[in-house]
Formats: sequence, C-alpha cells, structure tokens
Amino acid sequence: MSKLAITRDTKLCMSLSARPGNFGTRFQNHLYDALGLDFVYKAFASDDIEGAVRGIRALGIRGCAISMPFKEAVIPLLDAIDPSAAAIEAVNTIVNDDGRLTGYNTDYLAIVALMEQHAVPRDTAFALAGAGGMAKAVASALADHGYTRGTIVARNSATGRALADKLGYAYAAETPAGTAMLINATPVGMAGGSEAQALAFPQSAIDAATIVFDVVAIPVETPFVAAARAAGKRVITGDAVLVLQGREQFVLYTGVQPDESAVAAAAAFALAP
Repeated sequence: MSKLAITRDTKLCMSLSARPGNFGTRFQNHLYDALGLDFVYKAFASDDIEGAVRGIRALGIRGCAISMPFKEAVIPLLDAIDPSAAAIEAVNTIVNDDGRLTGYNTDYLAIVALMEQHAVPRDTAFALAGAGGMAKAVASALADHGYTRGTIVARNSATGRALADKLGYAYAAETPAGTAMLINATPVGMAGGSEAQALAFPQSAIDAATIVFDVVAIPVETPFVAAARAAGKRVITGDAVLVLQGREQFVLYTGVQPDESAVAAAAAFALAP
C-alpha cells in the first residue's frame, strides 16, 4: 500500500469533537490509501462550533464527522438535514457539496445493522441509558424497527422524558428491575472521562440482563462490558458501531463502496494499540 502525496487537489475530511480520538483518522486514511483515493482525514478539537462550521464551508472541506457534544448544536448551522438525522434531531456527519452543508446520522444505520446481526428479538424489553445525540440515534432506530418495550434511563429528567414521550417509551431515573437488554449511550466508561472506571448500569441490573450493548468504543472493554462478560452475558461492543458508521461516512465522503475485506483491514488497523 503506497501513500499518495498530498497536493493542492487533495480533498480534506475531518472530525470535530471535544475529545478527539484516533479511530476515525486511522480508519478513513487507511481506506483512502488502500483504494488509492486522493483524500486525507484529520481530527480536530474546538469549543467554537459556529466557527468550525464556517471553516468547513469556507475551506471546502469535503466532510466532517461530528461527535459529542456537538451533534445537536450543529443542526441550525447547516443548509439541509437528511431524514436519517432529522428524525433523531442529531447529526454525526456533514457532507459539503460546493458550499452546501447537509447533515446525516450514520449511527442510526449502524444500530439497525447490529440488532439484525445479533438477531435480537423485537419483543425484548430494554433499558437505554442516556438522552443525548447517540441515545436519540439508538432509541429512534429501535423504535422504527419494532422494539416497543423500552425505558429511557437518564439523569436529566427533562431530556429523558422528552425522548421517551417522543418515541412512546417509558422514562425512569433508575434501571427497571429484570430488564433483558441494557444499552449504554452515555460517556460512562469512556477512556479519559471523569467516569472512566464507573459502571453504566448497576451490577444487579447486569446480573438480571441477558444481553448488554455499550456504545462506548474507546476502550472496547469498558467496565460495563467487562462486568457483563464476567456474568456470562451476550455482549455487543461499541467498536462495532464505530466500524459500521465509519464505513457509511466513507461512502458519503467519497462515493466509493469499499469491499468487506478493505473495511475489515481498516478496522483492524484503526483499533490496534
């Protein structure tokens, strides 16, 4: 695999996050190189979302991945919202077509694919921790695909109730007893965060569950995932979400459909220590 020289014609893609990681940069650049595409990808951190979006437009940056805490705040700054993001009211991907910025949500598509891959029955009762952008993507994907027995568990009762009411789910401040599937869509357990060593759900809830799903991808083995494995539960990890949504972003930016072997190689490279 030979790396193309960067020139004035090279297309730039980027990510924008409060705490950028390396997965997107490594994943996207590996695919660009493997497929001989004249693109380059770079992660950025900023607390000025309006200025960052102006930069995307002014500099002709082809695409931008959006992470916490900007998935909702970015919406009024864009020219158009794809249905995948409009229903969720959260954007994780911006595509720039000659100065016209459109927001998408590839997290939604990844969640649907994972539920299908793991053959999770649609009558499974679940508790979803969180009410932010990722939680909205997860909850909306589940609601749209027939998962009706859900509870939104959120510290912020206003946002938690709003999400629950919008999708026809219950709201609770604490995890309901005996819930079959637990889903963490909060930063609890994320490397570098203030709650990196915390469990996203109580141990008693983990012991009662049959399947757990942690959207946090860095690290893959969060305390929640480790506790679930130790208890013998079925586990879905956040790296699977990263790979699936990253592939969709790649397609949106480049218009190229990578084959599964190329995606697998890029994922292995991006997730390596």
